[in-house]
Amino acid sequence: MYPLVQLQRLLDSTRAVDFLGPLALRLYLVPIFWMAGTKKLADMDSIIEWFGNPDWGLGLPFPEVMAWAAALTEAGGAILLLIGFAVRWISIPLMITMAVAAVTVHWQNGWLAIAEGSGLFATPRTEGAIERLDRAKEILKEHGDYSWLTENGTFVVLNNGIEFAATYFIMLLVLFFIGAGRFFSMDYWVRRAFMR
Repeated sequence: MYPLVQLQRLLDSTRAVDFLGPLALRLYLVPIFWMAGTKKLADMDSIIEWFGNPDWGLGLPFPEVMAWAAALTEAGGAILLLIGFAVRWISIPLMITMAVAAVTVHWQNGWLAIAEGSGLFATPRTEGAIERLDRAKEILKEHGDYSWLTENGTFVVLNNGIEFAATYFIMLLVLFFIGAGRFFSMDYWVRRAFMR
């Protein structure tokens, strides 16, 4: 029993640096939402068209409102996550954005973000993608400089499943419950100054 008590004391001592968890989550999510939001803002006309078109787009109602809401939530959310201000509040619309993206864009592709030919989450779609990827590699090896092409990484087939949206949703859910963390967030300093 004594080693368990020591282990518990060791775990309790990590509370001094417990701000690192929420800080890491926030800093991980910042570039993801910044890039998603600013890309939408840079080309709002085509984003609105894609959001609204039922034939080749998402077919969402009120595409202008939805597109602007998504873009501003993502870009503004990235800034708020970076400075750690209103993190619990911004987590809510960001989670909604991830849920809408998962259902409207990624759901029909299954779980995997990157196609795998086998495994628990592989589907006939991803198995077919791997066959095509293997064939594409053969063509590139025969007719291209394959070593140069893969010097900075290997080729993959994007499956575009819900994996990333679900992961970001879970990270935001954690931030919603634990907040921005101590020391490196505006939330901490505002609460400390005004809510003693």
